[in-house]
Amino acid sequence: MEGCAVIINGVQEAAEGKSVAQVLQEKGIDLSNVAVERNGEIVPKRQYDSVILTAEDRLEIVSFVGGG
Repeated sequence: MEGCAVIINGVQEAAEGKSVAQVLQEKGIDLSNVAVERNGEIVPKRQYDSVILTAEDRLEIVSFVGGG
C-alpha cells in the first residue's frame, strides 16, 4: 500500500475512489460534529458526497467535543 494509499489521520487506508461522505459513514462519524481537511484545505460539508479520494490524498478528520 506504500505510495498509493489515502492517509487518514496519519494512517494509511484503502479509501481511494470513495467519497469523503463514504469514509465518514464507514467510520461511524456523525457528520454534524466534524470537520474534514483534504491535502491542507477544508472540505465544505456540502461537498462531502462529491469529493472523491485519490491515491496519496491526506485527510484529517476532526470531531468537535463539548464540555467544560
